Order: sequence, then structure tokens, then C-alpha cells
Amino acid sequence: MQYLRRDHHGTNSVILLYPSEGVINSYTYKGAGVDIDAGDRLVEAIKPLAASTRRAGANADLGGFSGLFDLRAAGYLDPLLLAATDGVGTKLKVAIAADCHDYVGIDLVAMCVNDLVVQGAEPLLFLDYYATGKLSVEAGTAIVAGIAEGCRLAGCALIGGETAEMPGMYRDGDYDLAGFAVGAVERDGLVDMSAIEPGDLVLGLASNGLHANGFSLVRRLIDELGHDYCAPAPFAPEMSLAEALLRPTRIYVSACLAAHRAGLIKGLSHITGGGLMENPPRILPDNTLARIDGGAWPLPPLFKWLAEIGGIDALEMARTFNCGIGMIVVVGAGDVAAATELFEAMGETVWTVGVIEAASGPVRVELTGFQA
Repeated sequence: MQYLRRDHHGTNSVILLYPSEGVINSYTYKGAGVDIDAGDRLVEAIKPLAASTRRAGANADLGGFSGLFDLRAAGYLDPLLLAATDGVGTKLKVAIAADCHDYVGIDLVAMCVNDLVVQGAEPLLFLDYYATGKLSVEAGTAIVAGIAEGCRLAGCALIGGETAEMPGMYRDGDYDLAGFAVGAVERDGLVDMSAIEPGDLVLGLASNGLHANGFSLVRRLIDELGHDYCAPAPFAPEMSLAEALLRPTRIYVSACLAAHRAGLIKGLSHITGGGLMENPPRILPDNTLARIDGGAWPLPPLFKWLAEIGGIDALEMARTFNCGIGMIVVVGAGDVAAATELFEAMGETVWTVGVIEAASGPVRVELTGFQA
């Protein structure tokens, strides 16, 4: 009997096995649920996707044991490295239920690179981890195509990753994703959040929908109230409910880096888990609060619908979802016009949503005028 295997050096070798007399069954890795050939086909399918993310400092080739990045070739002189890791959460269950895997890769990149840019870091490289019970080359290719698109939007190179086929760990069709991003900033180029002071104004950059937070609550509402992912969205009948929910997380890297390099940024807060209530305090100095006017921007129909069908009160909405604001930007009062003009020129929708005030006690958000 002959078996073709891939050895630890990544080369194919043929092993001759002579079963002992009386051996009836012959076991294979594929028979146990792991298809090495499918994995090889996926690698070949995604190589051009990774190559499309090449940038200075990285060649974005796949197939080695690790990826390489040359900071000097990227133009850095005295850089600090920053790293972030994240996933997509149970939004993946919606993608699986709708058999739509085209966008979650963008979410994966966005959740990491948006966390890097809040400190002024340029995302340089990205790696992904894709784990599944049974490998689908078609679904895997769609997922990595989304990752590559996210990397292109963020200006970083997809330099590698891991695909793990683990029958028994995941049911067929199920999968999970994790992302890892590394960025750099010159030592004197970090966003100096200590410069935030009373009188500074708060801008909000529009989100693209739910992004990748709050889906455990969303899925419970949809399941218990009997809504169909494939039916038209009640709040946007021109698309399916799944399409509306799966709109990918907006990547704010280019606009935020441009504003930072123009000297307009005092602080940035990515609105992810914890929503509008828990994220802005992470960047505020002691003895301050952010007073945010919840009526300063239109609440998108998706969030209104969720609040209505779930009977969700305003505070719960604001601490669970982004409610239409994906990035908070703190700027000096004299820089509001210039920052707004720059963000709009970069394709962002921006509102002035609040002000920084002096306060005693813990740093916090005080949200007024918000009606879900």
C-alpha cells in the first residue's frame, strides 16, 4: 500500500507500508475527517489574494514557516511596534446561516487595525487563523478574499496564516476566525492622549452598521421572534436581513492616519464591545468626562428596529452597540472645521457629537438626548 503524505519539511514523500497479516482496516487522515489535498487547494487559491496585499517591507508570499517584514524598507527610522488581536464573534453564525462568507474577513482585519490606528500606528502586516470542522475550499477562499480586501483598505500586507481542519471540534459548516495585526509608529508619533483637556470637542465617524459587536443579542432576538435571515430586512427591504446584518466593519485607518499626521488628533476611540459608554473613557485623562449629545447624529434604521423589537432601552443600546458611530475623535476646538473637512475628503461621514468637560470621580461618558 502506498500513501502520499506531506512531511514536516513541506515536501511530498511516498511511504511503503506492509500491513501485518490479519490487519483488515487501513486508516487514513482523510478518513478521520482531515483532507490535506483540500488544504493544498485552498493555499493555491489564496496565494494571489495574499500577493495583492504586497506593500513596502513585505513581499506577502505564502508557504514559508513565518512571514518577514523589513521596517527599514517601510521607511521607519526609530519605530515602536504595536500589536492587536481580535475575532469576529458570533457574527460568524449569521454568515454561516446565510451561507455568505464574503465580508467577515473584512471584519476580522478591521477589528484589529482600527485598534492599532487609535495610537497613531500604521498597520504593516496581518496574519489570520481559520479553524473549521470540515474544510470548504469555496468558503475558505471567500473568507480569505475578504481578509485580503481588508488588508488592502488598511494598507497592510497579509503575510501568512493558519488553516486548521478539526473534525469533532466544530460541526460541519462551522468555523472560527482570529486575526493578528502588527503596526508601527515613530517614537515621537504616538497619539498623545494626555493632551486631551476640557473644552476639546468630540467628533463621531459614521459606522457601517453593527460592525462585529452585539450579535449574541441580535441572534437571540431574530431566533426567538422568528425572523428569516433570507427575507427582506424590515428596515431596508431592498436587501435581505442577512445582508444588512453582515455589512462589514468600516476601516478608518487611512482617514485617521491622515488627520493624525496633519496634527489634528488628540485622541481616538474605536467603538467596539462596550459601545459608546465603555470605549471613550479608555482614552480620557483623569478628572474629565465626555458629554455626548445623542441627538447630534441620526440613529440608523437598523438600530431603531433592534430597539423596537427587543424593547431595549437607550442605555442598554448605547453600551451594547455602536449606534451609528464607529470611531470617536477628540480634537481641539479650533481644529474642528479642518478635521471635519479632512475626514469628509477621505470619504467619512462625520458629526460633532460632544465636548470634553472637567469632572470629579471616574472618567466617564455622560450621554444626553439619546433615544433608541
